[in-house]
Amino acid sequence: MKNYILTLAVGLLCLINFESMSQNKNKVIAHRGAWKNTGATENSIAALEHAIKLGCYGSEFDVHMSADSVLYVLHDHEIKGTHLEKTTSAELSKIKLENGESLPTLEAYLKAGSKQKKTRLILEIKTSSLGKERSLALATKCVEMVKKLKVEKITDYIAFDFDVCKKVKELAPKAHVEYLNGDKTPEEIAAAGLDGIDYHFSVYKRKEDYIAAMRQQKLITNVWTVNDEATMKWFLEKDVDFITTNEPELLLGLTKQN
Repeated sequence: MKNYILTLAVGLLCLINFESMSQNKNKVIAHRGAWKNTGATENSIAALEHAIKLGCYGSEFDVHMSADSVLYVLHDHEIKGTHLEKTTSAELSKIKLENGESLPTLEAYLKAGSKQKKTRLILEIKTSSLGKERSLALATKCVEMVKKLKVEKITDYIAFDFDVCKKVKELAPKAHVEYLNGDKTPEEIAAAGLDGIDYHFSVYKRKEDYIAAMRQQKLITNVWTVNDEATMKWFLEKDVDFITTNEPELLLGLTKQN
């Protein structure tokens, strides 16, 4: 009996250690993947893979919807003079990124990310240039795709549209959702049932009390896009939960010093 209990205890300890190792604990989120210092194109699958190899906590990427409702990963509304939302997937599939990759669909991107469990996929639902209804439709499609590919446990959502954030929570109550736009107080975020704020560094500099207020609400603080060492150190000293950056290598180095 004693041997059985000892074996069970060792097994549980191994499981706990495995779970703790399955998620990076640093504060680094690679903005559009790790591209700036790697030669990869931003928002490419290669940039995601570089962020994973670096060991970043998360890799952020942006999602739009084509004219025929196929989801693509791209920051701007246009690429090479082509407006993504006004173009069909048949045409978009012909477009190549600077590194030679095809313009990635969300499905392909999530499948690449699903091959591991340590780096979270930070999915930004881009505000549609064609109106609110389309933004909400995009949110619905994103949640459906995440569920279809069974990557809910490693996917977080961010958006500039407050209604989109609330829509995601409605569709996926257990999903982690952060608001980007910077115009809601910690109390409003909590009242909406969201999980945190991901605000530009200038907002936190003006409203430093938000950091403590969010912590008091047991909600997450994330900051974008911090690329210089001095500002990184300021936010590390303030102990924000996550820092989104185009310089993940630099920030990883600084986090290891703390």
